[in-house]
Amino acid sequence: MGKNLTQKILTSHLVSGDLDKGNEIALRIDQTLTQDATGTMAYLQFEAMNLSRVRTECSVSYIDHNTLQTGFENADDHAFLQSAAARFGAYFSRPGNGICHQVHLERFAKPGKTLLGSDSHTPTAGGMGMLSMGAGGLDVAVAMGGGAFYLPNPKVLRIWLTGQLSDWVSAKDIILEILRVLSVKGGVGKILEYAGPGVKTLTVPQRATITNMGAELGATSSIFPSDEQTLLFLKAQGRAEDFVPLAADEDASYDQEIKLDLSLLVPLVAQPHSPDNVLPVTERSTLPVHQVAIGSCTNSSYQDLMIVRQILKGKHVHPDVSLVISPGSRQVLSMLSSNGALTDLLDSGARLLESSCGPCIGMGQSPVSKGVSVRTFNRNFEGRSGTQDASIYLASPEVAAASALTGYLTDPRTLGLPPVVDFPALFRIDDSMILPPGDPNTLIRRGPNIQPLPLAPALDNSLSLPILLKLGDNVTTDDIMPAGSKILPLRSNIPAISEYAFHKVDAQLASKAKALKQSILVAGHNYGQGSSREHAALAPMYLGIRAVLVQSFARIHRANLINFGILPLTFVNEEDLNRIQPGDTLHLLDLQQAIHSPAPFAITLNNDSNPVWVKHDLTERQAKILLAGGLLNATKAEV
Repeated sequence: MGKNLTQKILTSHLVSGDLDKGNEIALRIDQTLTQDATGTMAYLQFEAMNLSRVRTECSVSYIDHNTLQTGFENADDHAFLQSAAARFGAYFSRPGNGICHQVHLERFAKPGKTLLGSDSHTPTAGGMGMLSMGAGGLDVAVAMGGGAFYLPNPKVLRIWLTGQLSDWVSAKDIILEILRVLSVKGGVGKILEYAGPGVKTLTVPQRATITNMGAELGATSSIFPSDEQTLLFLKAQGRAEDFVPLAADEDASYDQEIKLDLSLLVPLVAQPHSPDNVLPVTERSTLPVHQVAIGSCTNSSYQDLMIVRQILKGKHVHPDVSLVISPGSRQVLSMLSSNGALTDLLDSGARLLESSCGPCIGMGQSPVSKGVSVRTFNRNFEGRSGTQDASIYLASPEVAAASALTGYLTDPRTLGLPPVVDFPALFRIDDSMILPPGDPNTLIRRGPNIQPLPLAPALDNSLSLPILLKLGDNVTTDDIMPAGSKILPLRSNIPAISEYAFHKVDAQLASKAKALKQSILVAGHNYGQGSSREHAALAPMYLGIRAVLVQSFARIHRANLINFGILPLTFVNEEDLNRIQPGDTLHLLDLQQAIHSPAPFAITLNNDSNPVWVKHDLTERQAKILLAGGLLNATKAEV
């Protein structure tokens, strides 16, 4: 029996574990990336391990999230990250050079390699045939130090593509259709591997759009083969030497398969407030639009923005619409500038933003109250835009540009002939904004906002935990630890940022948690979906939350909870969620024995003689980490 593409890369990087069994595996990581919203913690954690230099083939520190500098905090973080990258041997992508995933795809991604990033959209590089995964900053810090990355042995879901996209239909519509079919929980525990004759019709930037939004399925990663399209892209980036052909064997097997005929797709849109709330644009074609935002790590490539230019050229944005555009990288921006496309975009009435994440993370350009914003982004969680009552629709660049012209949600097929954009034979290459690894004697700069990393205490053998909060399904990391221009600058200061934990749910929650000293959270399915931000575990840990009991977890968030000493538990009987209310108390006894055993165990709800049965699914390695109070404590104990 042959191997699929995922198995080939896993096998070549396997440090421990068995791919033929459903247990935990450990992988060697070739490359890492961090960004400034998560990078300060990652480098503080790396420093705490007392390592002198990174031990990967390549590690890159990007500045792309916190580029809005309304106070000293973000600027201080950038100075810290630049000096830390120099000292520890990482590349440093300066502010303005672009969004980490777009730049990494352009300048660093390599077929067949592994990439671990402290951002959930790291699988973008899967469009290059790279096995790339998002993780918490602590896992990335360990990988930078040469340590293995541990994860549950994933299942592999093959998505067999046939046919070719019709006019005005794009790669965004492919992943929206997959989200419609599978839902935001459909990829949990899986790697999505794309194959079939339809694959060869998609360019690397189109593939990257698809793998980027695989994160919204909860998938561990998504990957395309490395083929002629990969070579074409690498040649255009002046990196032909990085090409390696990679594909699944013809007789490879998979755990699951779905088939998708690209020729049957139509322009789609994801309605508020979930990326899987998908329907054809034609079903909402009378919806007035107040804002259009084009960019983010999902749809800000040269190809994407040239399509937008072709649609807007010689026309003008509707007077009731604010159109903002953020190129994904300095390379994209400079090429648009040199070929005249930037002038055409500006002449249409578009507003140009910095090459950064910007509106996607609520960092500027919040919509009008109760407004409708059509965005080419990857997430439309409630309140993420910065306007709590706004309605965010996710769409392709074609749909977004058409809607900007008409003032309502528009099927671009009504515009006539589709735009034609030639793939460039050579991209403009200028790496002057990427600083190479520097002097190991570099003094690390620390502003007053950069506070020491708090650590959890070792886990007690018995805990009586009041229920601080009860929540429903699909709680996002934005719900747990909001982003935005007011909160993101506090990423290096856990005591300060913890004041905003669950702020949208209960503005007084931090003070309530401190008053209780120790507590537990209870929720439904897919708890912790969305971003990889470990602050969604760090802040609750700082507030004394010792355990989280849910019906199911998102992969990255569960790993982050373990890394910071919070016990992740799931119900054996899901209906027990209905028995528990805020203010109740759960009594957990003999935890050391329970955590070391794979068997479910009973906890007491108040004084009820009918226990709540729970399970943890921890490996022995994870059990030791939890009992030590987190990964850093466990690592220090072994030194």
